[in-house]
Amino acid sequence: MDGDLRPVRREDAARLAVLLTQLGYPTEEPEAAARLRYWGDDAAGVLIGADVGGELAGVAALHVAPLLELTGRWARLVVLVVDEEHRGKGIGRRLVEAAESRAAELGCRRMEVTSSRQRGDAHRLYRRLGYEDVCARSARFLKLLG
Repeated sequence: MDGDLRPVRREDAARLAVLLTQLGYPTEEPEAAARLRYWGDDAAGVLIGADVGGELAGVAALHVAPLLELTGRWARLVVLVVDEEHRGKGIGRRLVEAAESRAAELGCRRMEVTSSRQRGDAHRLYRRLGYEDVCARSARFLKLLG
């Protein structure tokens, strides 16, 4: 089956660089390798890959954090990308569902996705999977550090 799910490995750095570049974040292989190293060292990070023909064709990156206002944890899907050649085959859906399952296993009560307003196809996927756009009632602030 196209898009067999598996952990993302350090040897996936070249393909990860291609995927991140397709997502709009130009990345070279050495940068991708460094990111895989620090994600691999982060106990709160989960990287799920989709494999097509022995090659990384998609990635979901999940980060888990404890809640203070409620008991439990929450998860944030920080990256979802599927290779342009493999979009529309259900790989993105399977990656999100796998991320949700892993988050639930880790005790997460909710999962958040942030996505650029220009990514209409991704937003349709998230809505089909039960996500609600809460920006009308919840502000999101960003400050670049360093």
